Amino acid sequence: MEIPLSITIICKNEEKNIYNCLESVKWADEIIVVDAFSTDKTIEIARRYTDKVFQNKWEGYAEQRKFALSKVSHQWVFSLDADEKCTEELKSEILDAIQNSKEIAGYKIPRKSYFLGKWIKHCGWYPGYQLRLFKKSETTVTDRLVHEGYEVNGTIGYLKNAIEHYTVNSIEDYMNRVNIYSTLQAYEKNNRKKVKFTDLFFRPISSFIRQFFIQRGFLDGVYGLMVTFFDVITNMLTYMKIWEMQNTSKK
Repeated sequence: MEIPLSITIICKNEEKNIYNCLESVKWADEIIVVDAFSTDKTIEIARRYTDKVFQNKWEGYAEQRKFALSKVSHQWVFSLDADEKCTEELKSEILDAIQNSKEIAGYKIPRKSYFLGKWIKHCGWYPGYQLRLFKKSETTVTDRLVHEGYEVNGTIGYLKNAIEHYTVNSIEDYMNRVNIYSTLQAYEKNNRKKVKFTDLFFRPISSFIRQFFIQRGFLDGVYGLMVTFFDVITNMLTYMKIWEMQNTSKK
């Protein structure tokens, strides 16, 4: 008997991406879409592929993923974001893995991330393994404001074929995301230690050196340079916002 697979997708205002995402997993036994009250056609598109479309108030990435897992019917779960796609090669590998890997609780999957249509092979972006295929009964969601993920109680395996991640389609959209992510990161790190002048000065510089030179972002050309600059901006904004939290309230 074949083992069934559930797909979970959390989203909000993803009409530009969710069609390709859903089309790539329409073969699955169950698709769970959790929407945070979109104002575009996201819900309309999702209902073409599944009747298990839920709306849930947005209280953070981790809480949405927990809610999605609570709606899953099957033991094996494959989690995708709305701006990601499952390739035919990955589909075959996933189906083979869940049918034949009896002692594995979850799998980490490489991810090909695209910046303005260009696959970024360096800058620390690839292979960028993500724990996305797992047994529901052995899995919890990490309680983080940003860069949340899944943790499994058991053995972890690795797949070879990658998720395709179309993360940046325009500079303007990505700048908006950088502002949101840096705020979330600032809240997470605010109580760790006092931010000083040296943090504001040296951390962005070290971020550039690490990503562009050590992680060989220069091999991705102008795209690698832009990705590196965005990481520097995110880092800089994060520590500026922490400094603001720690100092402005005292005035």
